This record gives sequence, C-alpha cells and structure tokens, in this order.
Amino acid sequence: MKTLRFLLIAAVAGLFAVSCNEGIDPISHVAPGEDTEAPVIQINYPSDDIIIPFTDEETDIAFKFEVTDDIELQSFVVSLNGTQIGEFSGFKDYRRALETLAQEDVAVGDYTLEVVAVDLAGKTTTETFDFIVSNKYTAKYEGETLYMPFEGGFYMNLLNEVSATVVGTPSFVEGKSGNAYAGDSAAYLTFPAAELQGNEFSAVFWMKVNAIPDRAGILVMGPEDTANAGYPDTQNNRKNGFRFFREDAGGKQRFKLNTGNGEADTWFDGGAAADVDPATGDWVHLAFTISDAECVIYINGEVAKQGDFTGIDWTGCDVLSIMSGAPRFNEWGHNSDESLLDELRLFNKALTQTQVQEIMENEK
Repeated sequence: MKTLRFLLIAAVAGLFAVSCNEGIDPISHVAPGEDTEAPVIQINYPSDDIIIPFTDEETDIAFKFEVTDDIELQSFVVSLNGTQIGEFSGFKDYRRALETLAQEDVAVGDYTLEVVAVDLAGKTTTETFDFIVSNKYTAKYEGETLYMPFEGGFYMNLLNEVSATVVGTPSFVEGKSGNAYAGDSAAYLTFPAAELQGNEFSAVFWMKVNAIPDRAGILVMGPEDTANAGYPDTQNNRKNGFRFFREDAGGKQRFKLNTGNGEADTWFDGGAAADVDPATGDWVHLAFTISDAECVIYINGEVAKQGDFTGIDWTGCDVLSIMSGAPRFNEWGHNSDESLLDELRLFNKALTQTQVQEIMENEK
C-alpha cells in the first residue's frame, strides 16, 4: 500500500514539473561580452552655483552622482578642490551606481568637484564640475534695485551690498519674515538716491503700524527746500521726487503719496480706502507705483488710490529717506515713524497689480 502511494505521488510530481516548465527555455550561461566602453559619469547635484543666505558663511551640501558602465563598475572617487572626500565600491547593481555624498560646512568660495570612475577592465573616466558657493543676493524680480530684509543686524541693500546711513537708534525685532526694522523717535535710514531713480518707480514692503506718532514719513526722495535754507525742520519742496507718508484719520492711519513733475506736485489720497487700523496689530502690505501716465497706491494688493500723472522729475533728489520725512519733508511734522518695516523692495519700473500681489503672496 505504501509502495502504491509513493508511486502515485511521484507521478503527480512529475506531471507538475513538466507542466511548470512548459514554454521555458533551459537556463544557460551568457557571457558578459567584451568591455568596450569606459564608465559614464553624471553629476546630478550641484548643477549650478549654490546661493545661501547672505548672513551665512558656510553650508552643508549633499553631492549626488550617477555612474554607469557597459559591463561592470569597480569604483569611483570624489574630490573637492583636489582633496578626496569620498570613495565608492561594491555596488549592488554592478553596471549602475546612484550615490549621495554629504559634506558639511562648505564655506563661501569657488570649487571644483571631480569624480574619477574605474571599471573592471581598468578603463577610467574623469568628470569635473565648477561651482560657487555664494551668499550674495541676486535680484528675485525684474527691475529690482533695492532689497532690505533687515536680517543679520544689517541695514543693507543686498543688491549692491551698500549699507544705509543710520540716523538715531532704530533696532531689530521679530518681523514678517525673520527680523524687521523697528523705528524709534528721531531714527531713520538714508541712501544715495541716484542709482534708484528711473522714468518709473515702485516700492513694496510690509508694515506693522504704530499710531504714535500720529503722522510720519515712510519713504521720501525729494529735493532740498532752498527757499527755507538754514531751516532744517521746515523742508517742504514738493515740485520734484515723491513723498509717501501716513496721517491720522479718526484713529486710523491714512497712507498718501505726493509726487512732483518738476513744475508742480500731485496728491494721491484714497480717503477711507487708504486707511489702516493700527489697533489690529496686523502686518499690512503696502505698495505704490509711479509712471509717466499714473500713480497707484496698493494696500494688501488692492487699489487704494489711482490717478493720472505726467511723469516724475528727479532734479535735486539726491537722498532716499526710509521711515522718516526728514531731512526733506518735515515741515508738517512727517518725522520718524516708530512702526515696524520689513521686506522693503524698490524697482525701476511700475509694477502691475498682479506683480504686486505675486510679491505679497510669495512673502506671506
């Protein structure tokens, strides 16, 4: 009985083996062929210069590589500026290697990354890539002439790395993004104005408004009031340049723009549409644009005032004041603003509403 059972099991196993192997060719060894090609190296990262925050002096980099061979890789070595920083071998996929090499504390400077790969036949390939680690800011938007993020304890235009002249004792506090400028009584910043001027002009920035004082200058680029020469506290020549400022409006703060075409000045006052309530404690996005056809004021991306204008005249406008009307627009008490200011950008073009809104959304 046991013998019969064994014979039946053997027969079934034989049938199963035959059915499972139907349609499958017998396994045979295939020679890898002749090694005719040297390894191929692809440096996947970095693929361009590496830009880091201007307050940083070094950064960590994860170098990425892909190395392939027609038959089999043996190894590859990675060097940075002539110093070996990594070596790879024993690949699971003997024809293709995807590897990452982390390097810490790579300082600002110029670098050459070199990868040397060898296959089993001894063929060698070398690939290099030159790149820069830079903490220099480059313009993020077309026409940008000034960018001040108020980081790292600097009152600096990052586009040309020129520091502002600091008047009084402003400070830094937590801002919309990172740190912000914190105004103080009799405090403000100035820059030479010539490089910031053009046929068109725009400014965008964030403010957290402090209603004390109840009026203040914010951005002013105007000429000296020669009619009041010798009276630095009564400067008010409005025929040239511009003045962007705020004034009390029933407990709120109303933002206004005044521009000069060389012969006369024009006012852009949006009334209640240009009011901001300081009591909310909210950050407010403000912008204004000047062209040879119109001027526009935006609050949180919406038009607060828009009107015709014949074009700005910059004669005598040699100083840009930030967070005060002084020294060129203070006769009516538009002195230092004790509000917070962040992410200030100036442009030599008139931004569209869409562009203003894009910048605002990017910085949120």
